[in-house]
Amino acid sequence: MSRLAKKPIIIPEKTEVAFSAGVLSVKGPLGSLTRQIRPLVSVTIDKAANSVALAPVNDSIAARALVGTYVSHLKNMIAGVHKPYEKKLIVEGIGFKADVKGKDLAMSLGFSHPVVMPIPSDLKVTSEKNNLTISGIDCDKVGQFAADIRSKKKPEPYLGKGIRYSDEVIRRKQGKKAA
Repeated sequence: MSRLAKKPIIIPEKTEVAFSAGVLSVKGPLGSLTRQIRPLVSVTIDKAANSVALAPVNDSIAARALVGTYVSHLKNMIAGVHKPYEKKLIVEGIGFKADVKGKDLAMSLGFSHPVVMPIPSDLKVTSEKNNLTISGIDCDKVGQFAADIRSKKKPEPYLGKGIRYSDEVIRRKQGKKAA
């Protein structure tokens, strides 16, 4: 069994956790999140101790693996309804830019056409001087949308042009030598 699942998860104040019919829901000051839980994992909510415990139903490999996964998901959900998750991207290169236009993200990435991506309704994207900030309460959606944006033009190793995370380090190559 996962080491994470051995300890109960403490529920902070102003947060409600509910489990019914295989759906785990967390409601907090910033919103609410839900997630399907497979029947291999049992969820027990202790209102007196203000905690949630997850345990495998049987001793199968899949059940033991899922317990740790769902504990991490639950911790991310509880953290997200209190403080939004945030990813920062840097658009680097001459002529490369990204602008938020209404509910779309329009990017000029050196292609013959602009790249336009619709912004999901529960995420907030801001753009200032080729820096994109994606924020939202769902950790998975924030990370997936940031990865989708980055996949449009990954950074290349010679000049470093492309879209990269703010904390990402690009390994640079030397290129051709002048004779």
